[in-house]
Parts: sequence; C-alpha cells; structure tokens
Amino acid sequence: MDYSRVNIKPLKLKGEKRSHKKHKSKKRKAEDESGRSSDGSRKNTDTADHGGWWHCEALQEMTGSLAIQLGDTPIYVCALDSGLFTAGAPHDEGDGPSPEEVLTGVPAGDNRTALKSGYNKYLGVDGAGRVVGRADAIGPREMWQPVFQEGKMALLGANDCFLGLDDDDNVVATCATAGSEHMVTIRSNAIRECDRPKEVPEEERGKLKDVEKNYVKKFQKFQDKRLRINKEGIAELKSAREEGILHEALLDRRSKMKADRYWEIWGSGGEAASKRVAKCGRRKGPHGLAQAGHGTGRWW
Repeated sequence: MDYSRVNIKPLKLKGEKRSHKKHKSKKRKAEDESGRSSDGSRKNTDTADHGGWWHCEALQEMTGSLAIQLGDTPIYVCALDSGLFTAGAPHDEGDGPSPEEVLTGVPAGDNRTALKSGYNKYLGVDGAGRVVGRADAIGPREMWQPVFQEGKMALLGANDCFLGLDDDDNVVATCATAGSEHMVTIRSNAIRECDRPKEVPEEERGKLKDVEKNYVKKFQKFQDKRLRINKEGIAELKSAREEGILHEALLDRRSKMKADRYWEIWGSGGEAASKRVAKCGRRKGPHGLAQAGHGTGRWW
C-alpha cells in the first residue's frame, strides 16, 4: 500500500470542540505596547519643551489658562494694550508663554469657546478681519470654533475665517480656507488627572523604619502589647522600594515575626531565659488556672 498519498490530519478526539479564537501574536502585542510607550514619551517631551504647557486635543480641555501657539515654532499670540494682537517673540526650548501671551478659555456652548486676554477683554473679530480684544462680555463675535482634522487644529472666527497672521505679523481672521499657515496649537498648564501626584497612604509617610513600624501596628497584635520589629535592617526594604515590591517585602518580614509571636522572656535568678509558648500547649489546672510548664518559661 502506498502511504505517501494518505491525507494526514491532526488527531481530533470525540467531543472535542475546535477553538476558532484568534490570538494576537506576541510580536504584534509588543509592537503595540512599544508604540503606546513611544507616543506617551513624545507627548511628555513636547510638554517639557514648552515649559510644562501641554497640547489640548479636545474642546473640553480648552478651559482656564491657555496659550495659542502659531505653527510648530514656539511663538504665541501676544496681547497688546491697544486691544490688538500680534505674534510674540520666539521662546527658548523649555520656556512657557509670557504673561501677555496667556489667555483664559471660557466654554461658550455649541462646540465653541471664548478667549479672554490678560486685559480682561474677550477676543473677537472686527469688520476689517482683525482679531481684537475689546469686548467686556461674550457676544456672537467673541465665539471661536476649534476645527480638528488629521491631528491638526485651526480656529474659526465668527466671520467664518480662520485665525492667522498677515504680512506685518498682526493676528487676523481673513481667510475662509485653512492652510498650513493657519494651523495652531492650544496649550494649557492646568493639572490633568494623569499628572496629579498619587496620594501616599499615611502608613507610608516618613522613613522606611517608621513605615515598617506603622504597618506592624496596623496588622499585627501581640498579647504583651509590645511591638515586634524585624531586626534584619532596612537594606532589603530600600531595594524593594526601588523595585516596586515594598508591600511584598513588608509582608514577608511581618510573617517571619508572626511565627515567633508567642515567645516570652522570663527572669530566673537574674538571668533571662526565653521559652517558646505554643497555643496548643496550654494546660489548665483543676480550678481553671494555667499550670506552670517545665523549665524557666511558663504556659500562658
């Protein structure tokens, strides 16, 4: 018989169901994690380059202190005491916007926002298409609509024209079509939820020696009301904290002390003797009183 022509298939047992679930390969998963990590690192670098002012990517983020960056260079919209606006001076890497370049974002509803200058005047567009800050309240002319497309953003004014610069570096809104020269970045220095420092539990405040004592007080009880602190030093706790396994190390040290929690010291003839007292070895006399054990120790 010619076995070379036999169709060989995997062995399938009776009642066995074939799994159709597809698993993402380890390589692809690693690439995804690497991509997310590099994206987060890139955002952190961008924020640091602009003095801690981060890139707003949604309308709801455009509240509080804001700055309008013109293009990719560290140049911001700058308010003048005349009520007009111009392009500010370029900033060095790591510097944030100047006080006269800081605006205040106010939600205006209907996917729009209002911007107030440091002179407490709202930004709007006049009849000549100039961006001016002379209004004391928010009206139709003082509303701006952020337009997002392909990761970039432009600001649309009430006259349906986009914010940009003219030949004299004055801030205007005169072009109905957004080009590369109309791309802006709204930056904020508000503390985001992801940037808030994690609250340190009360037990973990202070030195490592105090931290261990706090956790011993919290989780362990001794019948003689005395604390039992591990005597091995805190060198291993220091390395555990650096590795992010401080709680595991503290638990391990407490478990060692818990195994010896029934030791008690008794004096006999001026000399201290230690006797391990086991709960299972308790004995009571005829009157319900604990009988003395053997040696220098006694049963509880």
